[in-house]
Amino acid sequence: MSEVEATFSRINAHKGVLATIIVDHEGKPIRSTADANVTEQYCELIPQLATMARSLVRDLDPQNDLQFLRVRSKLHEILIAPETEFVLIVVQEPSSETE
Repeated sequence: MSEVEATFSRINAHKGVLATIIVDHEGKPIRSTADANVTEQYCELIPQLATMARSLVRDLDPQNDLQFLRVRSKLHEILIAPETEFVLIVVQEPSSETE
């Protein structure tokens, strides 16, 4: 099993993880554990959000770069890790630690 496959499996094994999606910067899914409709929605919207967040970080400090973004709603927590060739998206149940 490749390192990517091992990492993908390890992420999915975590408690509360609902979906893991890898998408290229053009919005095309590379790999996903979510159903087709959910994958399509996240692939369309999340890379745009990551690009806007990266621009904001660079506007604040041109020497800096976005490493990770966490978005939390009432239903889900979306973890976004933008890389050079792809964006890793993990959708999980929000933890009850802060409730």
